[in-house]
Amino acid sequence: MKKRLLITRRLPAAVEARANDTYDVLQAQDDHQMTTDEIVEKAKGVDAVLITITDKMRKEVIEALPDSVKALSTFSIGFDHIDLEAAKARKLPVGNAPHGVTVATAEIAMLLLLGSARRASEGERMIRAKAWPGWAPLQLVGRRLDGKKLGIYGFGKIGQALAQRARGFDMEIHYHDIVRQPADKEKGAIFHDTLDSLLSVSEFFSINAPSTPETRYFFNSATIEKLPQGAIVVNTARGDLVKDDDMIAALKSGRLAYAGLDVFAGEPKINEGYYDLPNTFLFPHLGSAAIEARNQMGFEALDNVDAVFAGKDMPFKLA
Repeated sequence: MKKRLLITRRLPAAVEARANDTYDVLQAQDDHQMTTDEIVEKAKGVDAVLITITDKMRKEVIEALPDSVKALSTFSIGFDHIDLEAAKARKLPVGNAPHGVTVATAEIAMLLLLGSARRASEGERMIRAKAWPGWAPLQLVGRRLDGKKLGIYGFGKIGQALAQRARGFDMEIHYHDIVRQPADKEKGAIFHDTLDSLLSVSEFFSINAPSTPETRYFFNSATIEKLPQGAIVVNTARGDLVKDDDMIAALKSGRLAYAGLDVFAGEPKINEGYYDLPNTFLFPHLGSAAIEARNQMGFEALDNVDAVFAGKDMPFKLA
């Protein structure tokens, strides 16, 4: 008899096909965002739950899950939406999907860097508004990337993948992380043992760190003042790493030249101040939105569930 699996959102066809082949799947066909109460209710009699980044599995939700649930796996690399301590307390194994997002998110970070430097969003808006007066020598003049210093805050898989792509644009790579990477992973990138040191040289600054109590809202007015005048900032990590009011003020004043943002605090309801800023390049959390990435994320999330019911440790275990 098949185990019962609750999947909280619609996933790519290949992922759903594999899930349905292995499990008796319970899933909302209309792809609505389930409330946590709905997840708890639908999990009755279910053996495992596959969630996404938008499902906030707080302590009280973890504790309310039926005893039948023996595994929790998230369709995401991030896990700040899950109370891991609560899961450990009830001995509920939790896993994530850490590898599928790497290339896709690095591509989006590179797109934000290039689009910000070359003022792509302003040009696109001009065309769509039928407001292009024709070519002019000083129209939407931006910057080239070659020879510029790119500071990467968080040099894990995504940070390293971004560095690889930025080298193709002849950028000089600098980074800061809590651990220095070996030379074969640095590939010539310059390590800074403090964030302040990295900020001081970063003409372009990419946020690739996880959201933790230590990093949350680290990018604020004090941080911005340590960047070179007119720096360009991109964020493909988590929205709550940025203090929005400080970022917006710096963009309005010209202290920051441009920001390319794929993630926001409180998304999809983002700070209203971003909407009318011309010097922003804004995406609706597209980081992993490539079919190859989403398939791999789904397969990794299912690998975790499969392992539990095979009597093994999850391959991507968090708790």
